[in-house]
Amino acid sequence: MEHTHKIKQVEIRNLQISDYEQLSQSFTRVYSDGSDVFWTREQIEKLLEIFPDGQIVAVVDNKIIGCALSIIVDYDKVKNDHTYEEVTGNETFDTHNPAGNILYGIEIFIHPDYRGLRLGRRMYDYRKELCESLNLKAIMFGGRIPNYHKYADTMRPKEYIQQIKKKKIFDPVLTFQLSNDFHVRKVMTDYLPNDEESKHYATLLQWDNIYYTAPTKEFKINKTTVRLGLVQWQMRPYQNIDDVFEQVEFFVDAVSDYKSDFVLFPEYFNAPLMARFNNMNESEAIRELAKYTKEMRDRFINLAISYNINIITGSMPFNRDGNLYNVGFLCRRDGSYEMYEKVHITPDEIKSWGLSGGKMVKTFDTDCAKIGILICYDVEFPELSRIMADQGMQILFVPFLTDTQNGYSRVRVCAQARAIENECFVAIAGCVGNLPRVHNMDIQYAQSGVFTPCDFAFPTDGRRAEATPNTEMILISDVDLDLLNELHTYGSVRNLKDRRNDLYELKLKKK
Repeated sequence: MEHTHKIKQVEIRNLQISDYEQLSQSFTRVYSDGSDVFWTREQIEKLLEIFPDGQIVAVVDNKIIGCALSIIVDYDKVKNDHTYEEVTGNETFDTHNPAGNILYGIEIFIHPDYRGLRLGRRMYDYRKELCESLNLKAIMFGGRIPNYHKYADTMRPKEYIQQIKKKKIFDPVLTFQLSNDFHVRKVMTDYLPNDEESKHYATLLQWDNIYYTAPTKEFKINKTTVRLGLVQWQMRPYQNIDDVFEQVEFFVDAVSDYKSDFVLFPEYFNAPLMARFNNMNESEAIRELAKYTKEMRDRFINLAISYNINIITGSMPFNRDGNLYNVGFLCRRDGSYEMYEKVHITPDEIKSWGLSGGKMVKTFDTDCAKIGILICYDVEFPELSRIMADQGMQILFVPFLTDTQNGYSRVRVCAQARAIENECFVAIAGCVGNLPRVHNMDIQYAQSGVFTPCDFAFPTDGRRAEATPNTEMILISDVDLDLLNELHTYGSVRNLKDRRNDLYELKLKKK
């Protein structure tokens, strides 16, 4: 466009009443078709009085060339059919409700000489930021479909909208709105009575604020940044459960000093206690180890309360009705706890110990995130974490124990894949060292870490933090849950949203 090289400064700022004269001139040129859309000085004064932040102008080289006006209304008033007169109170704006939850757009225009510079996009970006800062549920407005009259004889409005979405038809208003992340909520009739071009139809457009939190009477701080503490646990001889928990408490204390929200222990971290039962065969020895599990659970619950931290206890054997399972506990800092189970048992666990697979696949609510927990081998089965993702999982914790780098690589590579495909964070923690005096637990290899999806807001290789391999240590890492919300909605790819549910599905069978 010939004027673009002459532009020196572009600004989006709040409208002031002193702008009215310039504003009215722009309007006169925009609506030169003789339509009755024109704002009086009194109307602009009213908008500036009731909602100054909602009124903005686009300024190019000190000349006002665009404007966006809005009010706040309640969702229930605009979620169904309504007219422009109804939503604006016959343009008195008495319908503005500061306690409402919808930012409603009543006007947006760019002077014809300045279209094509994406100034409309800038004004929409301002509205989106305003919607977020005011904690409003969404932006909504009625949108014209001015090219519809060309197709009205051959298609209904719904078909017309579908053709626009498929880029087969261009509509100057709707094509622009869809490119700005608005979606069509419904088709309305008689929204603007004089809109012959749209054949008296309009689209009810909506942009959802992914950061919106509904008001609640409870005092609750919603955390967006969650701090994870991972324990890379050294296998060493322990005489009794007190020795084990002296080391456990040392780590819980250290991690909580860093104000962590979670601490994750590895799979079978308490295996050194089996050295006491070396005179038995392997399946008997691990059943003796299972006798410690309930006491360990209770000790973990007390540590979670006293150190104000959510503890994921890794895993330990658990005897239930004569069957042996590999389980762990989520011990919340409020004193509540829940158990999780290893669903897929490795061939070695079956051969040496006679373990059975659990049946529990679920997510857990905590005070700062919805989490999933998969024990070691389970992370190599993508179905489990996908089901958890459908339940809203934000962080997946994987306590593991692997003897060789081959085994470790399986866990680690699969954990990274789970982070990408489920758009979540994944934290893995394992044991290191060796236990020459415990049968079937000779050596361990681990490099604990925190993995992320791969998109612009995350590390390019999806590795948020990693421990030093085969060294006892703690790893502290922050994860930002807001980044997941943005990824779900605006990511370069959207693995969860783009699934072809028309072709396939995944579901748990009823037990």
